[in-house]
Amino acid sequence: MSTSPGFYSIIDYTVDGHDTQRELVEAFAEIQERWVRFHPGYRSARFHVSTDGTRVYNIVHWAGEADYRRFVETSDTDGRMAAIGRALESLSGKAEPRMTGAPTYTVVREVGPGPRRLDA
Repeated sequence: MSTSPGFYSIIDYTVDGHDTQRELVEAFAEIQERWVRFHPGYRSARFHVSTDGTRVYNIVHWAGEADYRRFVETSDTDGRMAAIGRALESLSGKAEPRMTGAPTYTVVREVGPGPRRLDA
């Protein structure tokens, strides 16, 4: 694991099918491109969809918590939230947020590839 694992915001939605997954990913990718990606410390946004068509996870990676906090303090939150509202309204299906509070995380442990442990 690197010495600077970064800081993450994990956005979790329940959706009603594969079409809604695809639409939500496209809409949220556009929001990242228009409202977020140019802020200092932004690293990436990864979108994960469940194979059963019921969930979408958007994992936004920041260099550190201070970068994320600065983004929260200085970005156009009202404009971004309005864009998210419009995106959700434009979906052909339903999408419901599942996260509560501030969905932010730090990495505390990571297991990477390596040789098999023989004592296990």
